[in-house]
Amino acid sequence: MSNERRRKKRRIHPVIRFLFSTAAIALLLYLSGFAFRYCLGLFITNEDYVVQLPGQDSPIVQVMPEKEEAETPENSDTVFQTGQATILTAGDLMTHLPIVRSGKTSGGYNFGYIFEYVKSYVSKADYAVVNLETTLSGTSGGKEYTGYPKFNAPDAIASGAASGGFDMMLTGNNHCYDYGTSGMLRTLEVVRAAGLDTLGTNAAVEESKYVVKDLNGIKIGMISYTYGEIAADRNTPQVNGIQTDNKAAGLLNVFDYGNLDMFYGEMENHISAMRAAGADAIVLYIHWGDEYSVKPTNTQKAIAQRMCDLGVDIIAGSHPHVVQPIELLTSADGSHRTVCLYSLGNYLSNQRATNIGLTTGHSEDGLMFSFTFAEYSNGEVYLESVDLMPTWVLIRGSGDSRTYHILPLDESVADWKEAYNLSSSQLKEAKASLERTKALIDSGLASVQSALNQQNIERNEALGIFTGGVG
Repeated sequence: MSNERRRKKRRIHPVIRFLFSTAAIALLLYLSGFAFRYCLGLFITNEDYVVQLPGQDSPIVQVMPEKEEAETPENSDTVFQTGQATILTAGDLMTHLPIVRSGKTSGGYNFGYIFEYVKSYVSKADYAVVNLETTLSGTSGGKEYTGYPKFNAPDAIASGAASGGFDMMLTGNNHCYDYGTSGMLRTLEVVRAAGLDTLGTNAAVEESKYVVKDLNGIKIGMISYTYGEIAADRNTPQVNGIQTDNKAAGLLNVFDYGNLDMFYGEMENHISAMRAAGADAIVLYIHWGDEYSVKPTNTQKAIAQRMCDLGVDIIAGSHPHVVQPIELLTSADGSHRTVCLYSLGNYLSNQRATNIGLTTGHSEDGLMFSFTFAEYSNGEVYLESVDLMPTWVLIRGSGDSRTYHILPLDESVADWKEAYNLSSSQLKEAKASLERTKALIDSGLASVQSALNQQNIERNEALGIFTGGVG
C-alpha cells in the first residue's frame, strides 16, 4: 500500500508534461534557426538575406549593396585645400590740412570716424595694408602740422587707421623724408606704437628691408619701394628732391628710374632671401608712375614685366593719386604669372578737380585691392583669387567744419543714400565716381579673374584636387 502510494506521487500530470514538451520543441526550433542563419552567413556575404514568401516555389535572395568607406582627403592621396590667406591693400592716405582740422577734438585729434564705412571690409581680410603718405614728425621744436608740399600730420592718423582695421602702413614714399631723418624715424616710432607694422623705411640698418608674414600658415613675403634719385652713394638717395643725410643711410628702399638694373639686382636678392625665409608668395608695393595719369607709363610696364620674370606674385602701385588699370602678366619663359594693379588711387585726400586744376574727378577715387592665396595638402601655395572694391572720398560741410569719410562703392548695397546718409547730390557724385573707376578697371579685372578661374580649374584637374572646401 505504501509502495503504490509512493508511485502515484511520482507521476507527472498530463498538462504539465504537454507544457514541458512544447517548450522543449520551441527551444529546439529556435536553436536550429540560429544555427541555420549562422551557416548561411558563411556562404552569403555583404549582408545578403533570404526571403521565402508564401506561395513561392523558391526563396528570393536579396543581395545588399557593398558599403564603400567614404573617401575623405585625410585617408586618400587626394590633394585638398588646407588654408587661405587674404590681404587687402588700400591706396594713398593723404593728410591735407582740411583733413587734419577735421579730426580736431577738445582733447587732441581723432580720425577714426574717417574709416566708419570701410572698417567692416578692411577687418574681413586676414591682413590689411594702407599707404601713409605723410610724416608724423610731431610739433616739438616749433614744428606745425602741415599739408602739401611738406606733410606732417597728428599721430592720431595712425591710431585711426588701426581702429579702422589696418595692420600695416607703408612708410616709404616720396613724402617720407619731408621732415628729414628725425621726421622719418619718429613716423616709424608712432606707427609701431599704434600696433601697426611698417614697410618701406627702417629705424636701423639691422632691420630687414622686407617682411615675411605668416597668415594662417601661409607665408607671404612683402617689400616696398619708392622712386627717388640715387647719385654716387647708394645709401643716401634723394627723395622728392630732398637729399638724405648720413643718419638715414641704408634706411630707405629707393629705386632710381635712371638705374633700373640696380633695382632689379636688389629685388632679385630680396626675393631670394624671402624665399629662403620660407615665403610662399611675394608681394611688391611700389610708389611710381605719373601723378594724375590714369594710364601707366611704359616704364611702369617694363618694371612690372621684370618683376614678373623675377617671380613676384602681386604688384600694388601708388603715387599717381588716381586709379590705374589692373592686368595679368606672364613671365618671359611662360612659367609665372603676376597680377599688377598699377595704381590704387587716393584712399583719403582733399584733392578735388576744382582745387588741383583737373578736368575730371579721378583724384576723388580709390580702390581696396583684395587677393587670396590658398595652400594645399601637397605643400603648394597658389594665387586663388583677386577682387577690387572702388572707394570714394565723401566730404560733408565746408570750411573748418568739413568732415571726410571713405565710402565703399559696393554695388551689393541696395541703397547708398540710406546706408551712407547721402544727399541727392552726394549720391549722384558717388555714382559718378563708381562709373569712372569701373571704366578703368572692369575689363582688366574680368580678364584677370577669368584667367585665374581657368587656371584653378586646370590645376584641380591635373592634381586631382579635392574641392570640397577648406580642410
